[in-house]
Amino acid sequence: MRTGKTIITIETTVDAGVNRVWKCWTSPEHIIHWNNASDDWHTPHAENDFRVGGSFLARMEAKDGSFGFDFAGAYNEIKPHETIKYTLFDGRKVHIYFASGKDSTTIVESFEAEDENPIEMQKAGWQSILDNFKKYVESTI
Repeated sequence: MRTGKTIITIETTVDAGVNRVWKCWTSPEHIIHWNNASDDWHTPHAENDFRVGGSFLARMEAKDGSFGFDFAGAYNEIKPHETIKYTLFDGRKVHIYFASGKDSTTIVESFEAEDENPIEMQKAGWQSILDNFKKYVESTI
């Protein structure tokens, strides 16, 4: 991913096989359970047309109803159980890499920073969502 924008990279290792990790990452019925950075947020609705050229949408909202937004984009590249690349509807690029181990899967996610919030805040927010994903997958095995 080469751009003039700052690239932020986060990662985690999930104690689950890549098939399970992939399914939880890409299926709306799972996305609604893990796609939040803190307990006071949730994702009440998710859609995923999981194919190159397809789009996705996750409605993220504060549980108290004070704020919400659509996290949405379109897929540029999909290599099953290995790579997902997409462009957010604000034009930023995201690359997710899944590395399968014996009994675990490492996820490395790189994304272009936006200009509105500090880099560390963005990194912490995305890392919290990724950590929540790990916790969700490991609790559903």
